[in-house]
Amino acid sequence: MKVTVLGLWHLGCVTAACCARHFQVVGLDFDAAAVSGLNQGRAPLAEPGLNELIAAGLAAKKLSFTTDPQTACAGADVLWVCYDTPVDENDESDVDFVLDRLRRAIVHLPAGTLILISSQLPVGTCRRLETEFPGFSFAYSPENLRLGKAIAAFDAAERVVVGIRNDAQKPLLEKLFAPFTAQILFMRTESAEMVKHALNAFLALSITFINEVARLCEHVGADAREVSTGLKSEPRIGPKAYLGPGGPFAGGTLARDVVTLTRLAEAKREAISVIPAIKASNDLHRGWVLRRLQSRFSPLAGKTIAVLGLTYTPGTDTLRRSAAVELCRDLLAAGASVRAFDPAVKQLPAEFGAVSVADRIDAAVTGADAAVICTEWPEFRQADWARLAPAMRQAIFVDANRFLEKELKSLPGVEHLSVGRAK
Repeated sequence: MKVTVLGLWHLGCVTAACCARHFQVVGLDFDAAAVSGLNQGRAPLAEPGLNELIAAGLAAKKLSFTTDPQTACAGADVLWVCYDTPVDENDESDVDFVLDRLRRAIVHLPAGTLILISSQLPVGTCRRLETEFPGFSFAYSPENLRLGKAIAAFDAAERVVVGIRNDAQKPLLEKLFAPFTAQILFMRTESAEMVKHALNAFLALSITFINEVARLCEHVGADAREVSTGLKSEPRIGPKAYLGPGGPFAGGTLARDVVTLTRLAEAKREAISVIPAIKASNDLHRGWVLRRLQSRFSPLAGKTIAVLGLTYTPGTDTLRRSAAVELCRDLLAAGASVRAFDPAVKQLPAEFGAVSVADRIDAAVTGADAAVICTEWPEFRQADWARLAPAMRQAIFVDANRFLEKELKSLPGVEHLSVGRAK
């Protein structure tokens, strides 16, 4: 089977590299620089094990990359659309970005080719495409990757949701997904599209719910971590529930589906109240770190704040929609001096020129009035805090998720501020 993967950033690169262990795969993207790097075994972003997996596929001649849609689509059994849908500062998806590139490729496909979409697109997209391109079959399978753990998530999926229009599409899709999961949940395409929106919105709801409870805990002497443990002990909720008090959700992945459902309700004139409130609550919680610092230092102007971690999540080098970068902007606006350290980031965009990016963790925290743990890199747990904390002007740590709780709790003179713990 020949699989053509359209869109080669995080989702597309992982999909192409994993599939190439089982099928003949061609990756297609119209970004010449990205394709050139991939043909040399370099993914356009950091993901553990991805470069090695790409190199293995190239060496086995099971994987190739091109900007030419005619070459990529010739003889394809499946065109797998894997663009990471862009999202703007308001968490609105740029649907046309994906569809315009699909239109450039589809004219080169053999008639009747199955087009499988995993890009995050609004419910109804498959039906829209079926009307525009009646000579092709469309299916939808929502992606479920995690930055930093994407290969394992793809290779050993607990289940895969697949939306199809008719049962004739099942055999090819079963063959495609068989190496990666033992459970395929087939449903109508609109249901599969809605699963992605609803799943992300529910996870977002869980996060905002526990963070609201946590902020109340801070005022009454309760510990939100203990409250979370109590909630998860309830069988109707369960131990894997997304109920860990801490920072807001960021990166755009969850927020875009909350916004998509909100916009859908507006378009259909359906009054909803819970889903729009998720984003409003999360946007408020995004300011928790800044408010905590402002309550501790009045004013923040003239204080030196060390920001530890800049990337959206550990294990990657992407700064897209990073909460840490937003915090740097807010701290500068408040008049603070900002030093940052991240194992994967050597410099920030020009607009953050006032932020000093250190090449070592000790250079960032020495003499600082406070350190904020933004990205949970394992290197931060391995640091010698018994030596580093006394080197700070004030050993104040703002650690929303209590990532360094074990490392800091026994150190004298350390003030450890976390979401959901009494002030």
